[in-house]
Amino acid sequence: MVEEFEEINNIMATEIKTWEIIDGKLTQISTTLADNNRKEREHLEQWIKSNPEILGDDIVIIGEQIQTKSGYLDFLGIDDSGNLVVVELKRDKLPREVLSQALDYASDVATWDIDKISEYCLNFTGLSLIDCLSEKFPEKQIEDLSINQVQRLLLVGFAVEESLSRMIEWLSTNYNLSVNAIVLNYVKTQSGDELLSRTVIIPEEVEKEKTNKKKFVVEMSNEPGNYDRDTLKEQLKQYLSKNLFSSQRMRDYFLPALLKHKTLTREQMRKEFVKQGAATDESQAGYFLSLISSQLGHKWKDYLRQVISYEFPNFAWEKDNFKIREQFKELVSEVLEELKT
Repeated sequence: MVEEFEEINNIMATEIKTWEIIDGKLTQISTTLADNNRKEREHLEQWIKSNPEILGDDIVIIGEQIQTKSGYLDFLGIDDSGNLVVVELKRDKLPREVLSQALDYASDVATWDIDKISEYCLNFTGLSLIDCLSEKFPEKQIEDLSINQVQRLLLVGFAVEESLSRMIEWLSTNYNLSVNAIVLNYVKTQSGDELLSRTVIIPEEVEKEKTNKKKFVVEMSNEPGNYDRDTLKEQLKQYLSKNLFSSQRMRDYFLPALLKHKTLTREQMRKEFVKQGAATDESQAGYFLSLISSQLGHKWKDYLRQVISYEFPNFAWEKDNFKIREQFKELVSEVLEELKT
């Protein structure tokens, strides 16, 4: 039988010790990953991937060893509120420097759009971001999530430097920063069983409350804009020139397809995407089309709705029957031609 006791510094756990009960007596177990030839990349990361709930039951991992402007972050996760989670692992004690490293990664992650996040998710899980979230959190209304509005920092190690504990508590208490540390305890018993347990610095319900306070919903609308021709043209050119996947797909595939046809259904548009080489199959095309549909619904992008119309013939939330309004076809053609040069 194994029992665990947490050593507490004020309200924050910094170390876990374990005793095994042998013949009615407590025998402390003192083992490390290194002592048992267990490595961070080879073993710890694999264990976490096999059951990510050790990070929290509200988190799903959607990427690993992802390059940022400052280096590679160990794991990228997303929680059931749509917040991205930057996970940094250390095989031993968490030093204070790991916090600045995670903050650096998060400052880059905060700029990522949903397309970029979705492609990481697809590469890692084999599922689109929407399918991944729906599968992991079936009770959530995916359409209501605000993706990457808040970033969480999760530092994972086997002990925590006292200075790091103080900084985490200070940032969490005074600045409502969603940062936490998971303290793991690796145990190999005399019988050869391997155990991995955990505790957290900030109670998970407290951390969750902080992220929910920061959360805001992206405003959506179906109302078209009412811009004059020159302003509308400039708005379209700015959007379609952006280095964003949805902007590029709308420019290179979506709008050209609509110029060739009076109206295209979602099914017909999926086939067009595959035909033009924009997607490998209709499933992927459907996912890309969902991202474009979301862009069309952003309240502040009313200039897109001024030139593109759609209907809701099947579901109140699913756009269909796309077309370019007749009076703007010439303008759209003109914008696409200018962007080519």
